Amino acid sequence: MTAGITVAVVAKECLPGKVKTRLTPALSSEGAARVASASLADTLSTVRALPAERRVLFFDGDVVPESADGFDVLHQPGGGLDERLGFLFDAIDGPLLLVGMDTPQVSADDLAPVFDQPERGAWFGPAEDGGFWSLYLHDPTGDLLRGVPMSQDDTGAVQLARLTDAGLDVGILGELLDVDTVPDAERVAEIAPESGFTQALRAETVGSL
Repeated sequence: MTAGITVAVVAKECLPGKVKTRLTPALSSEGAARVASASLADTLSTVRALPAERRVLFFDGDVVPESADGFDVLHQPGGGLDERLGFLFDAIDGPLLLVGMDTPQVSADDLAPVFDQPERGAWFGPAEDGGFWSLYLHDPTGDLLRGVPMSQDDTGAVQLARLTDAGLDVGILGELLDVDTVPDAERVAEIAPESGFTQALRAETVGSL
């Protein structure tokens, strides 16, 4: 049974100087924003193809991208990322699958285990940098995220420990690479050569790298 699963994509408005700043100066601020926008669009496209009951864009920004058509929009509150994610996991009723916007190579197959075994207490998607790219809770509660130090090399380990310490049966999804730096972006482009992300990256980097 997959009925009842909400999939939420956590994202920020792709404004120059506000997103993917570590792709500069190899890319211009405007170019980095275009690449980020393509990354988000690819992620939303994958989520749109999942057998979810509801799709949510958990958004930090004012102008919702056209690629989010058909998604419910929930605006992020203030506070640290752990507090904002805690808000999300308190706000959604029923099973919730969180996906980040920094893994444009993510596929429906990567997330299939969640829909194959939605009764499991949790699913955790580790990222290569020590964080996590996805998190599923059958019975979501924000207290499992608040206080987890975000954007550190031990973020994933701390979050996973939170889940197991709570007595949850945690399934582990495949490890994915977040796009933070130009080398990251190049590796992801090799993994997903036909993606909109890769097309946008190539358009920005031809003759500049």
